[in-house]
Amino acid sequence: MKIRFCGAAREVTGSKHLLMLNDKRILLDCGMYQGPRKESFAKNNAYPFDPRSIDSMILSHAHIDHCGNIPALSHKGFKGKIYSTLATKDLASYMLMDSAMIQARDMEYIKKHEKANKPNQAPIEPLYTVEDVKEAMTQFVGVEYEKAFPVEDGLAACFYDAGHILGSAITHFVVYDKEKNQRFTMAYTGDIGRRSLPILKDPQYLPQTDYLIIESTYGDRFHEPIEDVQAQLADIVNKTAQKGGKILIPAFALERTQELIYYFNELSKNKAIPQIPIFVDSPLSVKLSDVFKAHPECFDEATRKLIHGKENPFGFGTLKYISDPEDSKKLNSYKGPCIIISASGMAEHGRIVHHLKNNIEDPKATVLFVGYQADRTLGRKLVEGLKVINIFGKQYKVNANIVKMDAFSGHADRSDLIDFVSNIKGLKKIFIVHGEEQQSLTFAAHLKELGYDAYVPKFAEEVEI
Repeated sequence: MKIRFCGAAREVTGSKHLLMLNDKRILLDCGMYQGPRKESFAKNNAYPFDPRSIDSMILSHAHIDHCGNIPALSHKGFKGKIYSTLATKDLASYMLMDSAMIQARDMEYIKKHEKANKPNQAPIEPLYTVEDVKEAMTQFVGVEYEKAFPVEDGLAACFYDAGHILGSAITHFVVYDKEKNQRFTMAYTGDIGRRSLPILKDPQYLPQTDYLIIESTYGDRFHEPIEDVQAQLADIVNKTAQKGGKILIPAFALERTQELIYYFNELSKNKAIPQIPIFVDSPLSVKLSDVFKAHPECFDEATRKLIHGKENPFGFGTLKYISDPEDSKKLNSYKGPCIIISASGMAEHGRIVHHLKNNIEDPKATVLFVGYQADRTLGRKLVEGLKVINIFGKQYKVNANIVKMDAFSGHADRSDLIDFVSNIKGLKKIFIVHGEEQQSLTFAAHLKELGYDAYVPKFAEEVEI
């Protein structure tokens, strides 16, 4: 079998890995590259393979950097089945539809506001449409955790809980290579979650595995203790509220938003923060919260007890979900302290970009980042301390307070990753993906010190196992 690393190789977003076995082509994830607009458009429209040649796909989870380019792939000729967990199938429908609508709205806004500044620049069109999403969703096949299923001739798969987001899966394969008359096992982690986080179950360990493709987003560092989250969050809210400012939180509509709501519910219940309005400005979050309720099989014991006790951790007194665009616009003129949670998590698209545009120059405001910020995204630029930023072709001074909390991360850090690897028996080789080059290389070096054969592939590199 051969593996071609077609995305998220020495970078974080755009996960795509191609398995070539017995004349079959199986794609692991088809994520959207997230970064500067022109570069994103170019990378998301280029594939180091013919989309029509793909026989089937395995989707690890419903984050856009893992599933976001599926409709474009289908539009370009991929007609095979897409296997995922049941929760991922439900989430992907909303995530991809939202992605198509955001692209359409952003392109409309850009054409209207940037055309005056750059009249000769050719407009960038959306990667796919709502109709493309509808067509792609007909290809999905939902599968339960820990139930083996055939993918293609010579390849069987089984999903294990990755503990990263609702429905996220580590895929374990049993492979029979006819050409070499070899039978072996391999696994693809997608993204691995952290242990002891609220809401979801912890990541599962795997059975015997010969070859492993593993993420490395935080492979070179350690997270702050999760136990400190509530105290840190309360401190940020209280300090900003005292100044009368807004707290803007760019957050992925899936998982991170629900996790924030969970914590704000606890803080509000314990009177650790003032009773200020908390706006979840995301139509998608409303829909995703309904999906959460439909999949209790993914919840940890504590969350199941809350729900069985009739307490709704995703809805409480000061919390308001906003779907209507006009209600979103009204937040620009809202006076007094409030919390606005809005997508996207890297501040590249969606309503959060408009909230930043209207508040980034306010010294009373705080912008709180609670997740990974990929290289060259707007979120990364703010976290790195850029004093002037560009939003929709116009420059803005960064006067707001910029804060980053790593303790919120839903990705395993180095200690979690090492723990995961050390509990796998029989490992012959580890391929390290989904991390910026330095993170991946540092993680590989540490694995080698522990006696593992670890390798960091380059983009479009092909290896044989």
